[in-house]
Amino acid sequence: MKLQILQYEHGISAIDAGYLRPCHAAIHFVVDAGRVAIVDSGTNESLPRVREALAAMGLDAASVDYVILTHVHLDHAGGAGALMRAFPGASLVVHPRGARHMADPSRLVAGAAAVYGSTEVRRMYGEILPVAAERIVEAPHETVLRLGGRELLCLDAPGHARHHICIVDRTAGAIFTGDAFGLSYRELDTDGRQFVFPTTTPVQFDPEAMHATIDLLMSYQPRAMYLTHFSELRDVERHAAELHRLIDAHVTIARREARPGSDRHGRIRANLAHLLVNEVERFGCRLGPAEVLELWGSDIELNAQGLDVWLDASAK
Repeated sequence: MKLQILQYEHGISAIDAGYLRPCHAAIHFVVDAGRVAIVDSGTNESLPRVREALAAMGLDAASVDYVILTHVHLDHAGGAGALMRAFPGASLVVHPRGARHMADPSRLVAGAAAVYGSTEVRRMYGEILPVAAERIVEAPHETVLRLGGRELLCLDAPGHARHHICIVDRTAGAIFTGDAFGLSYRELDTDGRQFVFPTTTPVQFDPEAMHATIDLLMSYQPRAMYLTHFSELRDVERHAAELHRLIDAHVTIARREARPGSDRHGRIRANLAHLLVNEVERFGCRLGPAEVLELWGSDIELNAQGLDVWLDASAK
């Protein structure tokens, strides 16, 4: 099957990373004057898709100036080492907290194994390749990258993770948000509208920081957000308000179910599933509860884990 390239305005495009299922994770490209920035790497198995997309756009390995990681969770960064080997002229751009994990991914892999199990991590991601330290560019708050004739502004964007950045493209009036502006799966699109839901995935969820990050992103008055899960999101003011409300709903669930016990995680997960199904129904989506939970099952599990960890950290 021929690779589909989603073409947007102002030199922005996206492909499906090929992770887990169709339209689950996107890799974005910014092209200006023949120079390329790739935002998030997908996994090792994404590399052939990236090469095919570049070729279709009349570009090659030498055109890639940057591989930018919004954060170092493996669905966003697992293929970074493979891409850097394929694009020897590129620099890897990452939050300062994530840089050491790209040079030595052993702790990153161990953290993923604690969530998924080592066998599953190997199955999903293969071997996570290190990146030479001299090719890593740390991007603290308000770092500016120059690409062709435009500038890309990197913002510190905690809430989902403390090693998260978002990338503002003022030329396009758009922001690449990784997981900082929630999840929006295209299967739930209804009558031209898009549904959004927060992601609190372990282990660094911070609701106050997530609220502040959303407000920071909105201060740039973007016309669109480009999410890793999944790609272009319009009507951003409405979505920002929904995310604020739903983050608070997550916190309410966690606090209501905070009493200790071996069943706490299950209680939180069941409440989150109920919240999601109710929100999708209120949105007007025609998918039934079973279909919704099949699509969002892993995300609900990860959100529950994130709330579990946050409750334990808040109690200290």
